[in-house]
Amino acid sequence: MQRRLGRWAYLSCFLWAFASASASEPRPEQDALWEPASPREELRPKFGRGVGPLGYTALTIEHDAREGLDGYWRQSFPIVGGTWYKFHCVRKAENVAVPRRSALVRIVWTDDAGNKVKRDAPPGNGYAPTTAGNAEAEHPQDGPVAANGWCPVDGTFQAPKAATRALIELHLQWAPGGKVSYSEVELSETTAPQPRVARLATVHYMPRGGKTPEDNRRQYAPLIAEAARQKADLVVLGETITYAGLPGAKYEDVAEAVPGPSTEYFGKLAKEHDLYIVVGLYERAGHLIYNVAVLLGPDGKIAGKYRKVVLPRDEFAAGIAPGDEYPVFETRFGRVGMMVCYDGFFPEVARQLSNNGAEVIAWPVWGCNPLLAQARACENHVYVVSSTFSDAKNQWMQSAVYDHEGKAIAAAKEWGTIAVAEVDLAKPLNWNSLGDFKAHLPRHRPVVKAE
Repeated sequence: MQRRLGRWAYLSCFLWAFASASASEPRPEQDALWEPASPREELRPKFGRGVGPLGYTALTIEHDAREGLDGYWRQSFPIVGGTWYKFHCVRKAENVAVPRRSALVRIVWTDDAGNKVKRDAPPGNGYAPTTAGNAEAEHPQDGPVAANGWCPVDGTFQAPKAATRALIELHLQWAPGGKVSYSEVELSETTAPQPRVARLATVHYMPRGGKTPEDNRRQYAPLIAEAARQKADLVVLGETITYAGLPGAKYEDVAEAVPGPSTEYFGKLAKEHDLYIVVGLYERAGHLIYNVAVLLGPDGKIAGKYRKVVLPRDEFAAGIAPGDEYPVFETRFGRVGMMVCYDGFFPEVARQLSNNGAEVIAWPVWGCNPLLAQARACENHVYVVSSTFSDAKNQWMQSAVYDHEGKAIAAAKEWGTIAVAEVDLAKPLNWNSLGDFKAHLPRHRPVVKAE
């Protein structure tokens, strides 16, 4: 059970208000400790108080028509260093073009003098590893917007051991004519989140000697069995495996419906071994052919499908159609997105999958510059699992699992082998000067105007 910090942790939404006055009325004596602030006086917006959806006080910020106004409510609260805390509030944004960027909450860990404190642990091994820098601000994340316009903003964080206070900031920035309201603000002690361990596997294999798509499919069965023996949760196979290695084959010769014979075959293997499989295929949908990655679940059914968005010259010259969606699928271990080969040459695909919530990106890829694999993992703080037809001896793309730093933490070097990495999807990577970059992405990434 969570242990509450007391009435001060409830900030503006003090639940004990019912004992002394109507909760539907703003209560200035409860809000007195909140202070309005702005980076510079010339950027200062209008601050006020209203009523939230449950009748508790709502702290408001309004911008006039000028560009670039920036202001926030702030208050510092005593905390115990090393303790886990859960933050919650609700927020309503009105006439704000991009709420994820303009209406954000920050939590800054400080000492009693208001100074930033150091992180407890060194940062990731690939980034200034010898020093532990300052603990950077935490960014609680937005939930879905309700019909009444209010959305939850939540996060669970561990205070650095040196911290004695949590400075909470409720922002509205860069929103001409916009207004935001915050209510039900709460900070409470909680327990550490449970680990979410997943074993991610890649198969390094290109079908050889087959004459039919069925021949190619069968060659993967022992490799999937080996991944299962190593307790894999997800196994990623190569791109268009029913086409690769077949002499004289054309795309239209091997294209099949999804669901179809290949998804049925690999669905049975997924169910037999109680795991997820991602397989690359050519899909026929009426007169169109797509290059796809299909996710099969441990129930033997199709859990998801992705159509390759970015087509190289040979595919569009042959009339392959591009996809235009970036779906992400819930699995029993986390959220999985997929991309295919040439998609990885362009940052937009992995970024869209990350924006949509992907924690793992499965990537069937014929061949690619491995630096791009590292970049896609690092820039999005996702695990990327690639399965390639490139020979490891060529120092080109490898079948590997890449972590949030962009490092290959497991790689298959020989044909007909697999590589497995165990990861904790609940554990963020903190970098010096960046903190938990994955949490910063929704708040900091730029707004891209439609072409």
